[in-house]
Amino acid sequence: MNATPERSYRYLDIITGIFVAVLIISNVASTKLLVLGPFTFDGGTIIFPVSYIFGDVLTEVYGYSRSRRVIWTGFFCVALAAAVFAIVGALQPAEFWNLQDAYNAILGQTPRIVLGSLVAYFAGEFSNSFVLAKMKIQTEGKWLWARTIGSTLVGELVDTMLFALIAFGGTMGNMDMVNLISSNYVFKVGIEAAFTPITYAVVTFLKRVESEDYYDRGTNFNPFVLKG
Repeated sequence: MNATPERSYRYLDIITGIFVAVLIISNVASTKLLVLGPFTFDGGTIIFPVSYIFGDVLTEVYGYSRSRRVIWTGFFCVALAAAVFAIVGALQPAEFWNLQDAYNAILGQTPRIVLGSLVAYFAGEFSNSFVLAKMKIQTEGKWLWARTIGSTLVGELVDTMLFALIAFGGTMGNMDMVNLISSNYVFKVGIEAAFTPITYAVVTFLKRVESEDYYDRGTNFNPFVLKG
């Protein structure tokens, strides 16, 4: 008996590509800590919240299972980028090239930052997707704003705390750590809330053109199961 072919979508591959690009860009930008008004955060925070918006869109329209595949795709792409950066940084530079220190400062991320980024991304994205999928069933598809913001409150909290503790734990005082975590969290959630009208517009558009509005009833939410 032939297996039923998986349905194809017009925009899923485009969303996946942008999602992965946002992750890699934010991972590189995170090497700089900056101050913006009352907030102190790593540079990746400027764009990283967009990944959660894409995560909301993926789960809301295409369902948890397809979102899970995209999350894993992003995970492996970020890991690959980190591995390539590390290998290139370790190789002997050309004698006439004098930018090794600059390269190491930006792309030569410490193992702690790489580990923190990967663990936080994995736990945060799956928490976000899980909460949104469950809330969609409970609300019967109503109050999209509550699902996107509610899932982000959970996902970004998990992500921000894990990244800060793994990447910077022990390198700063307790109050500085609290300020870093709280600033990152408030800023990320604020961006999600501000982008809610755009999220609504994108979700509405995709549901119409893809003829899809997936409800995760009976879905296996195990993040390590990539099939079904």
